[in-house]
This record gives sequence, C-alpha cells and structure tokens, in this order.
Amino acid sequence: MTATTTTLGGEFARALAVKDADRIRALIHPDIDFRGLTPSRFWEAGDADAVLSVLFDKWFEDSDEIRTLERLESDTMVDRERVGYRLSVRNPDGEFLVEQQAYVGARDGRIDWMRVVCSGFRPV
Repeated sequence: MTATTTTLGGEFARALAVKDADRIRALIHPDIDFRGLTPSRFWEAGDADAVLSVLFDKWFEDSDEIRTLERLESDTMVDRERVGYRLSVRNPDGEFLVEQQAYVGARDGRIDWMRVVCSGFRPV
C-alpha cells in the first residue's frame, strides 16, 4: 500500500470518506471528464455539480453513513494516478464495504479526467 504522499486522488478519497462536497468541488476542474461504473450502471459527468450529484445523490445517499476510510493506496502510471480506496458504510440495510478503483488525470492542479470502477455495497 502506497499512501505516503498527498495526491489528488488520495485527497478525493479522503473528502469522499467524510462527504465533504466543498472539498471535492475544489479538487475538480470545471471541465472534468468523469465516468464511473457501478455493478448496475454507467455514469457520466462533465462538471463539478454533475459529479457531486452522482456521488451524493446516487452512489452515497443521505442515509449512507461512511464510517471510515478503511484502505487507501495510490500510485502514478506515466501521466495518470491510480487510486484505490475502501470505505466502511452503514445504512438502514446494514454494514457494508465499498471499494473503488480510480484513474485520475490533472490540469491546473485539479482533477480534469477521472474513471472510477465500484464494487458496489458488499455486506459484511
């Protein structure tokens, strides 16, 4: 596991883990190219508002309490960052782990390209 330095992807994962929409908005470039894949659907967004809607209206709802960031790893591959993170989540249906793997591109110090694959909510 590599998490010794602060990276954009790592900062994104940390902000997601505490549902910090303002921090995520600050990390996202105004012209982001975002695509995500969950077990049942493909998602796209082209600006910060749309990304936040995917994250907090679709993927993690108000009733989903993200309890901890269980794991965070990051590495660089040429001009992309790979970040993997695992979240412990509780909601009215029980306790879950959610893992996501993302590739991140940057422009002007902000995330301008992101691809995310999600495990879905796995019961524990």
